[in-house]
Amino acid sequence: MLSHLALTCVLLLVTFFVARRFVRDSHKLDGFTQKHVFITGCDSGFGNLLARQLDRKGFKVIAACLTEKGAADLGAAASPRLKTLLMNVTDSASIRRAVEFVSREVGERGLWGLVNNAGRAMPIGPTDWMQLEDFTKVLDVNLLGLIDVTLQFLPLLKKARGRLVNVASVLGRLSLTGGGYCLSKYGVEAFSDSTRRDLHKFGIKVSIIEPGFFKTNITNSDLISADLKKLWARLPQETKSSYDATYIEKYKHMQDFYLGFLCNSDISKVTRCMEHALTARYPRTRYGAGWDAKLIWIPLSYCPSFVVDFIMSVLLPLPKTVRIN
Repeated sequence: MLSHLALTCVLLLVTFFVARRFVRDSHKLDGFTQKHVFITGCDSGFGNLLARQLDRKGFKVIAACLTEKGAADLGAAASPRLKTLLMNVTDSASIRRAVEFVSREVGERGLWGLVNNAGRAMPIGPTDWMQLEDFTKVLDVNLLGLIDVTLQFLPLLKKARGRLVNVASVLGRLSLTGGGYCLSKYGVEAFSDSTRRDLHKFGIKVSIIEPGFFKTNITNSDLISADLKKLWARLPQETKSSYDATYIEKYKHMQDFYLGFLCNSDISKVTRCMEHALTARYPRTRYGAGWDAKLIWIPLSYCPSFVVDFIMSVLLPLPKTVRIN
């Protein structure tokens, strides 16, 4: 009898929290046509789709692209209301110029939304294949660039009591590979948490987007494989000798299999989370995007380390001379 009562109570609690989240999520703001949103990394992928998506919704979108082609293509695909500019998140002077441009656009209204989306993944691979500059290439874009952009745009966000949306990853919860990518995304999570608490008193809400694996340039198997071959080619013989000659092919084969199985082609699942963070009256602190994020990686991140270590050892090949004790 007691067990049935306990089960009923648990089910009621779960139902209550699910219903509460649904109700909170359904409350939306209005007046989008008067709100400015600045998005980084809009040449392709999530940033490009989000810019077009918000433009259709009536937002005044300012999209930062790295290349002139990216800016031109996006401008041609959107309404005249959307504006583009060139910005490199690793260049503070470039960011300052963007702040000046956006400041003129938003005036005293301030900036409603800042979406830190720009990122890179490579080089990734085994840690002992890396050099220090391999880490800094990724950290400069994904973490230090994100921090620089945030700090420089904060005065405009404060004016509007707006929204800060940072794109992290499920790999900010689980470190699945060597290189700077996972490190940078862990850093985005930590920076976002501290920033959220610091800015709460100014009315600014901070949300973290944690996508699983989606088909973008970051998960392009051919690009990753080509980069791995470059890393292998420059390794000292001593390091190569600790692996067998076929390791890189086995690594590529398993990588292709898992990316093919996991990667979702519907990147709107991610941009819908971004849009909700900008338009909801009660945005979530974290948004898991993709079936693999919700069913595999996020639950796995709560498991004991030995469980995660075992699963990771199954996902990637071992060097020929290595055995698990």
